[in-house]
This record gives sequence, structure tokens and C-alpha cells, in this order.
Amino acid sequence: MGVNAELVGLMGPQLELLLPVLDEKGRRLALGAVARAAGDGGITAVAKMTGASWQTVADGAAELASGQLAPEGRVRRPGGGRKTLAEADPGLVPALLALVEDSTRGDPESPLAWTTRSVKNLSRELTDQGHPCSPQTCWRLLHGQGFSTQSTAKVMEGKQHPDRDAQFRYIAAQAREHLAAGQPVISVDAKKREQIGEYARAGREWRPKGDPVKVRDHSFPDEEAGHAVPYGIYDVGANTGFVNVGTDHNTAAFAVESVRRWWQLTGKDAYPQAERLLVTCDAGGNNGWRSRAWKTGLAALAQETGLEITVCHFPPGTSKWNKIEHRLFSQITLAWRGRPLASHDVIINTISAVTTAAGLTVTAVLDQNPYPTGTEISDAQMQDLEDRALTRHEFCGEWNYAFLPVPRPAPPPEPQPARPGRCPRDILNHPALTGMDPADLTDLAAALDIPFRARREQHLYARRGRARTRAEGAAPPRKIDLTDHILATRLRQHLNLPVHVIAALLGADRTTISHAASLTAALLAGAGLQPPAAPPPGIRLRTLDDLREYAASHDITIPAPDAAQTPPHDTVATPDTPQTHLTLERSLFRG
Repeated sequence: MGVNAELVGLMGPQLELLLPVLDEKGRRLALGAVARAAGDGGITAVAKMTGASWQTVADGAAELASGQLAPEGRVRRPGGGRKTLAEADPGLVPALLALVEDSTRGDPESPLAWTTRSVKNLSRELTDQGHPCSPQTCWRLLHGQGFSTQSTAKVMEGKQHPDRDAQFRYIAAQAREHLAAGQPVISVDAKKREQIGEYARAGREWRPKGDPVKVRDHSFPDEEAGHAVPYGIYDVGANTGFVNVGTDHNTAAFAVESVRRWWQLTGKDAYPQAERLLVTCDAGGNNGWRSRAWKTGLAALAQETGLEITVCHFPPGTSKWNKIEHRLFSQITLAWRGRPLASHDVIINTISAVTTAAGLTVTAVLDQNPYPTGTEISDAQMQDLEDRALTRHEFCGEWNYAFLPVPRPAPPPEPQPARPGRCPRDILNHPALTGMDPADLTDLAAALDIPFRARREQHLYARRGRARTRAEGAAPPRKIDLTDHILATRLRQHLNLPVHVIAALLGADRTTISHAASLTAALLAGAGLQPPAAPPPGIRLRTLDDLREYAASHDITIPAPDAAQTPPHDTVATPDTPQTHLTLERSLFRG
């Protein structure tokens, strides 16, 4: 029986409508069904009418005749189509894995140990080894083996301090205790310094298509525009932020000033009944636990505000756990995405506009004060701070300490051993000799201490032509100090003692005594001080024996000076007091 041409003709228009909406399996079976219905020669007639491949129509008819259709979800029966390269070349996948794994382990013999393991390089190396494949095949095979492109993961914290976890628990306990008592808890840190100008910023912002913000094509700093150093304070209890944007160096003084500004502008109003303040910060940087300037500045702030300021440092290498990092700084970074920081106003306004769904609000201020580097705190200053203002906690006192709002009384100074050839100071500091109460004379020395040191530094600077390079007090002790200056002046004014007698009492030459009296008079006049003093006794004392006899009448015993140590009258011509010494004294204190 021949082909049913009438059926083929009737089905032609219907197939034209049906075939475009079918997949490969549906088209093959539909064509095969029509070919079987058309009878002998139907396969050729259907293929010619629809333009399909004769083999496709024949395969569809054969599938229908045998009943072995492709399973559900498959277009063809299993085993159909060309074999993959991995099946055709069994050594391809092991060779690919060897290249990747050797490079991952750091095998120095790996061909790709020091090159980028891109699929292009991998396919080229596999081809050279006799396993030709394309970069796309390498990509597909690697994904099939569980590989993916990954960046480095910052999870290795290095050597950990043995008290690391305990310090975290201690900080948490301190914060809970302060918050429960209604006391402020702040987290502080400095953000990365930012260049001011039309520089590119990471991130994207919505803009008209094809109209990006134009920025500089390089990141060379602009000295005229300057930079910005944001120092942040995050109030843990109130969920508020404060950022002090500096324009100078990121020093400990800048960090302390930022905390001071937070307290003055927002803190004291938010916590009017506060008596304590907890500060959590990193272990390093300008607010690190080793920073002397940080401690000195906070001690002054505690006395200024009347707050007991407790500081808890996070262990080294754990700064990312500081709350300010992910509560405040991360939000500022989002506010700056894709936005050039063209001016300080842009920085202040964008920080001030930061808000979150959790209720965060931020205050930002500009700080244009200078903060020079190189400030040194001497060992004596730190010892005084430790003795009077600093209280270290029992647990990890290096990381946890507090500053008192009212310093402890200063310990009484240890009596200085008298130099050979001079009378002890406690004997000379007597009302009968100086006309002043000993406590008044000591207070006068304290009042003149700063003017005395400032005048001396001024003369030293003029002589050297530069600032000092060693800490104050590092040089050998002076022959007579400020208290001796005042004693010499009062002995001269009250008893009208000759200079050589006072020089014998203090173990100095009379030129030094003359300059001491002149300098003390100038300091008193400059400070406008008139110390209370009794009227002179109205007697004439010309020798050391006269003074000793007068002192004995007031139950004062003045020991006889060692003749070898008693300075002669003519000190300029004496080898023990050369002309250079006289010139030095004049250059330092004549004014």
C-alpha cells in the first residue's frame, strides 16, 4: 500500500502550528506518528513536507513502534549523543586535579606553582600533557569536582594571649555592671585616614546610565586639600555615635580630645548623674595600653570632668570585636560608597546623616586643632601618675585600669642628702633666718616652678637653637635648685647677709648666688607675687660666725662648713670655678 497523500496534505498545516511549541522529543514523536499513519513511504513524505531530517522522522516512528520512549525528564534515551571528554579521555580529570592540588599544597615541582591557576592556563598545560580541552571544559570539570574560585579568608589570628578569652569576659562583665548602674559605656577607635579631594571610592550608587561621577585617575595626595582622621566614639547603651574629624596627626592627644568633645557635646547631657565612665578600646594605636600620652591625657580628663574613667583594652589582634567597628564604622563606610570625599563638609554631612533601622544616630564635628607628634612623657611623670591618679585592676592590670577624679595626695618627698660643704635645707628654712613660715616658702617654690622651668627652657633653646632631645631631668642635677634660689634670696633680703656667706651655706660660689637672687626677684615680679614675710631684725651680720651666733639665740645650730668645700671669695680666678662656668650661668639665667 502506498503513502496516504491526502492524510499528509491534511496534517501539513497542523504540523506547522504544532512543531514550534514542542521540544526535540515532542517534535520527533509527532513526526513519527504522522509518518506511521501515512503508511509506506510516509517517513519520506513527512520529511519532505516539514523540512525535517529523514533520520529524525524515522527515529520517532521507530520509538513509537518499539515502545522504548525516552524516560520522563529526558529528551533522548540514555547513551545518546557524543561522549564527554572526561569519558573519552579517562586521564583528563586526574591530570587536572593533579595540577590544581599540587599548586594548592605548594609543591615546588608543580608547573603552575607560581602562576595564576586560571582555566586558560590549566587548559594550556593539559593540552601540553596530551589531554586537549578548552577553558570552558576545565571550568565545567572543576565545578563538577567541587572546586570554586575563592578569596583568602582572614581567620588565622596568630599567637593568642593566654588571657584572651578571660579578658573578653571581663570586658563584658564591666560593661554589664556599668550599664546596669546607668553609667555610660563607650567604644572608641580611629578610622583610616582619608584623603580629601575627587578620589575614587569603592562601591556603587544609583546614577543615570552612562553618567558616572568623574574622579581623578590617580590617588596621589593633594597637600592643599589635606586629609581627614575620623575618631569615633560609640555609646553602647544609647546606640549613638560621635565622630571627631581631625585634620592633623592621629595622636594620643587627639584621641583624648575626641573623648572630651563627646562628653562636652553629648555625654554630659545624656548622663547628667554619671559618676563613672567605661572606655573600651584596642590594645594598640594612639589609645593603646602602652601609650603614656593616652594615660596622661585621660588622667587630666578625669580630673576635669569629675568622672572615674575606667579603661579596658581588647587583647592584641582582636580589634574587629570592638563594637564601634561593626556598629558605627561599617555604617560610615556604606554612607561613603561611590561618593568622593571632596571636602571636610562632605565628610561631616555624610557621617551626620548615618542612620540604621535599629535607631543609630551620629553626630560629627570638625577638629582643626594641631596635634604634633613626638610628645614624650618622662619616667618621673609616669611614676607620679601611677602613685596618685591611676588604679590598676587586679585582673590584667596592664589592660584594665581606672583614673581617679581626685588624685591621691602626693607622697612626701624623700629628704635629699646634703651635699658636702653645705648647710642642710631644713635648718636654713627657719622663720628667724628667712622671715617666712617654712610652709609658705615651700608653697612659693611650687608657685614659681613653672615660670622657673619655662625661663630656663627659653634660655636653653636660644643657646642650642633647637628643642631638647632628652627628657627633662635626664641631665646631671643642678648645683642649686629653685628652693635654694628662694632661700638665698630670703637670706639676702631678711638678714642682709653677704653673698659669700650665703654661698658658703649652700655650697655654691657667690656668682651663682648673685644670679639666683636676681632671677628669683625677676620671677616674683613677673608673677606678681609678694610673699608674706616678717620685718628684718635690723642687725648687721657680716661673717659666718655672726650668723651662727644669731642663729644660736633662736635655738638654731648651723654646722661649720668643711674648709675644703667652702668656696673662696674670688671664684672667677679659682680653678674649681672656671670662667666658662660663670659664662654658662649668665647665659642661662640672666634676663
